[in-house]
Amino acid sequence: MLLYIDIGNSNIVIGKGNDDIKETYRYKTDSTRSSDEYYAMLKHLFDDVTDVVIASVVPQLNTAFKTFLMRYFDITPLFVEPGIKTGVAVKTDYPKEVGADLIAGAAGAKSCYDDTAIIIDMGSATTFSYVEDGTIKGVSITIGLDMAKAALVEKASKLIQFEFQKPNGVLGTNTIDALNSGFLYGHVFQIRGFVEAIREAQGNRNIPVIMTGGAAKLLKVLMPDDYIFDDLLVLKGLAFIYNKNRRT
Repeated sequence: MLLYIDIGNSNIVIGKGNDDIKETYRYKTDSTRSSDEYYAMLKHLFDDVTDVVIASVVPQLNTAFKTFLMRYFDITPLFVEPGIKTGVAVKTDYPKEVGADLIAGAAGAKSCYDDTAIIIDMGSATTFSYVEDGTIKGVSITIGLDMAKAALVEKASKLIQFEFQKPNGVLGTNTIDALNSGFLYGHVFQIRGFVEAIREAQGNRNIPVIMTGGAAKLLKVLMPDDYIFDDLLVLKGLAFIYNKNRRT
């Protein structure tokens, strides 16, 4: 049994299984927790686990996870980092800057869908990756829904905390409806605009679009029917990467 761990800035998403993901778990990321605290929180997941593969964009947690995995389970985790086989090439100005989550997402798209795709990952940031023939050619990064909401509510004293829900229309008739419309439709139009711009720049109107990340489900009903939604894309990519580096 394997654990596939995606350590993001907002959430840690964990999949458990062998070649396929059987169970998933989600925890809030806390970079102040010690290795022992993460052990106490996650130890119930390790029955029958023989290996772990991790994609992390929170460097300060890499040591914490490696420490408790080696100390308590005698497992040296496989991190998605330079030097391992991913099946994904990176052709950007500074390839080492491309996050492990984006590489794992591209690997997931290649293994499950198509090696040419626009991948939209909605977490603390919303990222747009263009992958062509298994090569990441470029990325755009903008603020994510939750981060944008937190920033606006913090700075605008008359606005209140609210939960995202499907807006009734593009224009709201009360504050909550107006906020939901502005945030959700605003993000929808931004995403659709990016997709069309990327397709136009590549001269291909049929590039598939794959959306993932915790916030993607909020927009699913507002998006074109041909967009693919896969909550497990990064974890599937980790499974693909692990198989390329299988340790015996």
